[in-house]
Amino acid sequence: MTMDATLSSHLQELRRGTVVVASLTVLRAPGYGYSLLETLAAAGFEVEANTLYPLLRRLEAQGLLTSAWNTDEARPRKFYTTTPAGDAVADALRTEWTRLDKAITDLDTPGSPA
Repeated sequence: MTMDATLSSHLQELRRGTVVVASLTVLRAPGYGYSLLETLAAAGFEVEANTLYPLLRRLEAQGLLTSAWNTDEARPRKFYTTTPAGDAVADALRTEWTRLDKAITDLDTPGSPA
């Protein structure tokens, strides 16, 4: 495996969990799949539709999202919103993200306790 392939694999692994946190954060306000893709892309998250839609279905099956079809417009759209459990998971994941970011920063700071 080349260094580029190795790095690419590690970056993909790192990003995989961040998409869950980002999606749960964004979907505190109702949103549909394509708008979520656009919002995530604008924020710098590289995620493809064939990754995002199964993730949304999985989060819904886990009770972290609810969905409802909006048929008021010409094209029906399935809107997702976090449940109270989804909000709690998002908060816990963001707290853990902050803790891990501080821990990595501390490891990278000369003279910090390891």
